[in-house]
Amino acid sequence: MEKHRNADEYIAYWRNAVASNPECSNSRYNLAVGLLGKGEYDEAAEQLQAAVHISPRFAEAYVQLGGIALARGDLDGCMHYNKMATQCRAGFSVAFGNLGFCHMQKGEIDEAVRNLTKAINYNPNFVQAYTTLSTAYLAQGLVDEAIAACEKALELHPDFAVAHNNLALAYMEKGEFKKAVEHVDQAQSLGYEVAGELLKELEPHRG
Repeated sequence: MEKHRNADEYIAYWRNAVASNPECSNSRYNLAVGLLGKGEYDEAAEQLQAAVHISPRFAEAYVQLGGIALARGDLDGCMHYNKMATQCRAGFSVAFGNLGFCHMQKGEIDEAVRNLTKAINYNPNFVQAYTTLSTAYLAQGLVDEAIAACEKALELHPDFAVAHNNLALAYMEKGEFKKAVEHVDQAQSLGYEVAGELLKELEPHRG
């Protein structure tokens, strides 16, 4: 495997590879990844579009195009590309997880749960999917299910701050304030910016 000292060297290497063989979709994908790392979204998108033109079933490239769409605030575009990815590769958990996130952002909770459940079924170690699913469950009022999803996330990654934050919300809903305080403090200690309203509601239950 070729070693690169920095992002510019990596980009230069793959730019040369593309110049040498413009029909290599992998080279274009790798170049795009390097460009994304430097925030050069326009050229990255061009390379990814070229990659899927050459290899129409390049699932990872569609996911990256979805990420660019999301960075531009285009939820529908993000969903379009991730749907393309799921059509190209059965059981592509990352794409289903991204679809679940987008449905959450659009307030389509049932669809979010459906896609996030698929993501977890295909990859039981998908930590982010468990926490997004817990948020969806909280929105549905399924507090115990939300707690179970967070606990699974923390089994996989004990320092995953979002899971601690969601557990604080869930335990507050159940009236178990001591547990809520413990988890909100853990979330903060891990660098998570907890909502001021949650901190204010839990303040009387400290001590």
